[in-house]
Amino acid sequence: MEQEQQTILVSAPNKPGEAFIRQLQFGSIPFAVIVNNKAEQARLQELGAEQIVMVDTNEENTWLLPEWPVGKVFLFENSLTLCCRYIRICRSWTSEPLYVITQSNNPRLIYKGLGANYVIHTNSNEVSFLIHSAHEG
Repeated sequence: MEQEQQTILVSAPNKPGEAFIRQLQFGSIPFAVIVNNKAEQARLQELGAEQIVMVDTNEENTWLLPEWPVGKVFLFENSLTLCCRYIRICRSWTSEPLYVITQSNNPRLIYKGLGANYVIHTNSNEVSFLIHSAHEG
């Protein structure tokens, strides 16, 4: 039995996240984005995101598993609180690695404690190095 292709899930509230989405598109790597408001949804649709998961981060009973298999998760941090909620949501959807990419100095242990496998600190909008992680496995 052939296993259904897993879809990479991305939270892209900033320039590095947008750059990562463009890299995924360029590599024809299947991905979806996670958003929590209509403005973010519209912005990412304009960027070319076709699969969008809308969640109400305040209502845990609305965090329903998408209808497709979730693979690796890449969360680009813009807000400590929102990133923590996305980790809690996405960790329950996949056993694949969950990456937090941050430009802030928020403590890594918070993200690791919630289930992030990797916390990557970068001061650059250049995130093409992450594509290798998206391709693996």
